[in-house]
Amino acid sequence: MALAGGRATAGGTAGFRARGLNGRGLPDGHFRRAPGDLTLTSLGLGTYIGPPDGPTDLAVEQAVTISLTSGRINVLDTAINYRHQRAERSIGRALARLFERGEIDRSEVFVATKGGYLAPDAEARIPPEEWVRRELYDRKVLRPADVVDDCHAMTPRYLADQFERSRRNLGLGEIDLFYLHNGPDTQLPAVGREEFDRRLAAAFAGFEELRAKGLLGAYGLATWDCLRASRVDPGYFSLETGVRLAEKAGGPRHGFRFVQFPFNLAMPEAALVRNQVVGGDRLTLFEAAARLGIACFTSVPLFQGQLARAGPKRPGLSAAQTALQFARSAPGALAPLIGQKSPDHLAENLEIAALPPWDPAGFLDLLA
Repeated sequence: MALAGGRATAGGTAGFRARGLNGRGLPDGHFRRAPGDLTLTSLGLGTYIGPPDGPTDLAVEQAVTISLTSGRINVLDTAINYRHQRAERSIGRALARLFERGEIDRSEVFVATKGGYLAPDAEARIPPEEWVRRELYDRKVLRPADVVDDCHAMTPRYLADQFERSRRNLGLGEIDLFYLHNGPDTQLPAVGREEFDRRLAAAFAGFEELRAKGLLGAYGLATWDCLRASRVDPGYFSLETGVRLAEKAGGPRHGFRFVQFPFNLAMPEAALVRNQVVGGDRLTLFEAAARLGIACFTSVPLFQGQLARAGPKRPGLSAAQTALQFARSAPGALAPLIGQKSPDHLAENLEIAALPPWDPAGFLDLLA
């Protein structure tokens, strides 16, 4: 399959916003300015959940198609290990059809994926262990010593291999955002802070090479606990340290411009806990990211479905919509990423785009 050229651009994403405002009556607050002068929606489509099978492939393809053609989402988030590479391929097939039919232009869509975890191919028809041996060890992509906890590696050669596989899976010549997937969370406790910083600097240098080749727009850290943890926690990671290492790899115009972390009513630390230090000031994660020029995508806005089933409701909104409105209204948040495939859930969640985000008072009211 030929790879689609180009990536999200300032002009393309601004055009997506203009159609949303003028053709669909969406509020201006639904669109946010992102690094690279991009205009992105305040909701993004995540693709983590589901078994690696054909019906789920079709459901993901349908969700991508509906999200983009609705004019309400232009952010797609995935990872090579999601559904053992099938999530990326599902997105790729949907995008290829939309591009071919002229319904969406490549320049309008922001596509993020992740690398780090071992990701055997669900369609290879061999056991996962055999796939890892043949594709990674036998080809000298990895050495056993590179792997932490039998599941994660972040050497430049391995990440470059995963990036190339992701490009082919997605059918894209260029990727807008490539995350190191749970790097600090997985590796810091195993290798220690000094060695982890060395590994991260090497990974960032590899990402900068991909940017120099015109294959990658920006890179980031997709995380779970490390950015929200206490500073005394062995797994804590300083965002300021990440920026320092990126500047060493790429100078002041480095590509480390995004982070991803959990944020919801049950996990509100990014807005409440002053665990990050920037220039000597103690800040929340959202505040630190803003100070450092890093944009924030947030994950698990529905707390793995629990808030949709039993969360609070605001007038006129379902529990799921209330949780999404809370997440997209957090000062400093770019967009929550919603794993949604059911047509009913998709329709319900997309309705939120027609509402302006809450002002800080409304956000704090629900947080309290």
